[in-house]
Amino acid sequence: MKAGIREFLAEERPEGYYEKLIRDLEEANEKLRMFSVINRELKSGMPFSVKDNICVKDVESTASSQMLSGYIPPFNATVVEKLDKNGFGFIGKTKMDEFGFGTLGVNCIEHPLNPFDERYVTGGSSAGSAAATAVLRHHVSIAESTGGSIACPSAFCGVVGFTPTYGLVSRYGLIDYANSLDKIGIMARSASDARYVFEMIKGSDKYDTTCVDHEVTTEGRRKLIIIDQLIKGVDERIASSFDKTMCKLGNLGYAIEHRSVPFIEKAIPAYYIVSMAEASTNLAKYTGFKYGLKVNDFSKNYNDFFTEARGNFGAEAKRRIVIGTFVRSSSVKSRYYEKALRIRRMLIDSLNSILKEGFIISPTMPIVTPKVDEAEALSPLEEYGMDSITVPPNFAGLPHVSFPSDYIGGMPVGTQLVTSHFNDMALFDFVGRWEEDFEYRFKYNVGAL
Repeated sequence: MKAGIREFLAEERPEGYYEKLIRDLEEANEKLRMFSVINRELKSGMPFSVKDNICVKDVESTASSQMLSGYIPPFNATVVEKLDKNGFGFIGKTKMDEFGFGTLGVNCIEHPLNPFDERYVTGGSSAGSAAATAVLRHHVSIAESTGGSIACPSAFCGVVGFTPTYGLVSRYGLIDYANSLDKIGIMARSASDARYVFEMIKGSDKYDTTCVDHEVTTEGRRKLIIIDQLIKGVDERIASSFDKTMCKLGNLGYAIEHRSVPFIEKAIPAYYIVSMAEASTNLAKYTGFKYGLKVNDFSKNYNDFFTEARGNFGAEAKRRIVIGTFVRSSSVKSRYYEKALRIRRMLIDSLNSILKEGFIISPTMPIVTPKVDEAEALSPLEEYGMDSITVPPNFAGLPHVSFPSDYIGGMPVGTQLVTSHFNDMALFDFVGRWEEDFEYRFKYNVGAL
C-alpha cells in the first residue's frame, strides 16, 4: 500500500471530500452493518473509528450490549484523546460481539457482514473494526483484544491487525472484559500505518496504573519457529496456504524450525477460566441503577429488580457470568482459577524462552472464514475452540500481528507473528518486508483520493 497516513495528512483533499466520504460510508454501512454510530460532522483529519467498548465523549458507547443502551461517556478514552490531538478525525463507533464475548462477530444485534462476501462472518470480537478497515481506503480502527479479538477478524477481513505488549497502551476509557488480558490495538491496511498510530498512542498514562512507559525495541529475528501443536488439526486448505507462505519466507532468507510446547493445549481452558472470572466481576456493576439501561420500577424487591435488569444481558454474557462466578467461588477457586494462573505463568516462561531465538509463526485462524449460517450453528465449545492459535500470545501478554498472506476462494487468509515482550516494532518491520512482494486485495475503497 503506497499512500499511507503521512501522505494523506500531507495531501490536500478535494472540496467536499468528507461529505462524500460520509455519504459513501453510510451506503456501504447499509449493506455491511459495520458501524453503530457514524459521525456525520467529520470535516478534517485522518479518519479513525473506535470499537464500541472504547469511550468517546458525548457518543453512545454500549459495547454492543442492550445493558449499556443510552450510556453517553462524559470523557474520551486516552487513545482517542491522543489521536484527536494529532491530526485524526473520529468517524464512528464500530460494532462488536457483546462486551467482547465472541470469536466470530455474531453475538450482537445485526452483526457486521464480511466486505469480501456478505454471506460470510467478519470474525470477532472486533468485527466492525475489521470490516470498516477493509472498506475505507484512508482509515485506521482502534480495536481491543482479550484472546484474539484483533487477530481473528483481521485475518477474516484481510487487514493488518496489531496487538501490543500488555501495558504499552493505556486502557483508560475501555469498557473492560478481563482486566489482566485486555489490550487496545490497531487495525490498518498496512504495517506502516499501524506503526504510525502505535507510536502515537503508546506510553504511560496517569489514569491507568497498569500502563508503562517502556522502551520498545525492533530486534529482528532470522528464525521462524512453528509450534507444532498450534497447527495440528487446522483445515487442510489453511495448512496448504501456510506451507506456501513458509516457502516464500524461506526464499526471503528466514530459517524455519519446528518446536513443541508440551502443555500449550491447556492455554484455552486456562484462558477461559481466567477471562470469565474477571468478566463476571466486571459485569457485576451493571445493575440497572447507574450505567446505561435503567429500571425505574422501584416497587419491586431487590432480587426481582436485579433479575429484571440483568436479564438484558445476551446469552453469551449470561453464560460467562455464571461460569466466571463459579470458578472464583471459594469452594473451587484453588481447583480452577488458581491452577489457571499457574498455567499462564508456565506459558509465559516457555514462550519467552522460545522467543529469544526467533519469532513464533502460525496461521492466524485454524479455519477458512465461515459463512454466517455455519457460524451461528456452532456450539459455545466449538466457538471457543476457534481461539486455539490466538489465545496463547494473548494469554501471555505478548505482542503479535495478523497480516494477509493468501486468498482462498476469494476470501482472505491471515498469518500470525509473535515476538517477545516490548519488541513490538520488529513486527512492523517483518510485515513491511512481506508487503513489498504481496498485493492486498480490497473490494471496497471508500474515500479513495
